[in-house]
Amino acid sequence: MNHSRLKLLGSGLVLAIGLAVASWLFFGPGQVNGEPDAPDPGPLPAVALEPAFPHLKFELPLWVGAAPAHSGFLYVAEQNGRIWRFKNDPATKDRELWLDIAARIPAGRHNEEGLLALAFHPKFAENRQFFVCYNVHEGAGKPRRSVLARFIAPAAGAVDTATERILLEVQQPYGNHKGCTLVFGPDSYLYISLGDGGSAGDPHGHGQNLSTLLATVCRIDVDKEGPGKRYAIPADNPFVGRADAAPEIWAYGLRNVWRMAFDRETGLLWGGDVGQNAREEVDIIERGGNYGWNAREGMIAFRDGQKAPGMIDPVAEYPRDKGVSVVGGSVYRGKKHAALAGVYFYADYYTGRLWGLTWDVQEKRVTANELLGHFPAVRIASFGEDEQGEVLVCNHLAGTLHRLTVK
Repeated sequence: MNHSRLKLLGSGLVLAIGLAVASWLFFGPGQVNGEPDAPDPGPLPAVALEPAFPHLKFELPLWVGAAPAHSGFLYVAEQNGRIWRFKNDPATKDRELWLDIAARIPAGRHNEEGLLALAFHPKFAENRQFFVCYNVHEGAGKPRRSVLARFIAPAAGAVDTATERILLEVQQPYGNHKGCTLVFGPDSYLYISLGDGGSAGDPHGHGQNLSTLLATVCRIDVDKEGPGKRYAIPADNPFVGRADAAPEIWAYGLRNVWRMAFDRETGLLWGGDVGQNAREEVDIIERGGNYGWNAREGMIAFRDGQKAPGMIDPVAEYPRDKGVSVVGGSVYRGKKHAALAGVYFYADYYTGRLWGLTWDVQEKRVTANELLGHFPAVRIASFGEDEQGEVLVCNHLAGTLHRLTVK
């Protein structure tokens, strides 16, 4: 998530001022239209965001979802290093501090650092394994790192932090563009998004460099270990055997993927990739795909960059007057809203615009792409799902959760 423009400082008033000032500094006055606008007329229904758990509030929530254990619980990960568990009941007033790794998160972290991602092992009910991605920065002159770690949850009660096993660490040159999402695919492998390492314009050229894990989506086997690693490399990863490429890489040329999700029906991997100054994009992330950064930003050239053969265009994009920081969502496969079946949701963090997109798998084309709602008061930081596949939204600034419904 490109929040180098968004000062996520934890205080509502300071944050609101920081957002306004940062937007003016980076984009100029009037370049982002924050006024509410009506949903597009079209075949897709308008949506609303209703309070999901009015008695609960969190600090900078960045992830919400259920474990594959059919327990009736939901989990919320906060950027400052805590994960809470509570019953999926709108009337609940109780929550349990399930994991607390706040001490691992630097007090002076960049506003894009912290605990960014959570994923439960597909066999969580049996092995109790879950995975997180967080950032470490031990002070001036010391390297920043993104950390992928596994924990073991007890059958009841809080997680013992001593169960942590670090699987992977990736050095980071700057504090922004961390972009981590963790998601298990239909193949039971773990997919990991990593931003380009930060600053602006990808100054180190990570986007087109296959020797680094930055600016990529990686795919690893967490159930095995390979030589010198605490995980294994799937044999069919696209760059296995290439001396000039990291074998973990699944796709590359991605600036800062903020939230990706598999469609459980089609198996497609969807992601929102945050742009630099001109375009926010939505991608279907394919095996071995090159998405163009930093030669391309969306469907246009970045700094006179050329579109090389094989570079993949986004399936959708929007310009700077519609928003500044895309948030990838998920394809709706719930039961409550038949009119939303197959709709991929995505949003803009800053403006609160929320779109719906439908995709023809056979024709490989967008069949609808509409503004379904505009929620300027909601800082949509992440989409999630409960056990029934109903969509939830994290309101990052207010610390609340919302349920997506049809108007």
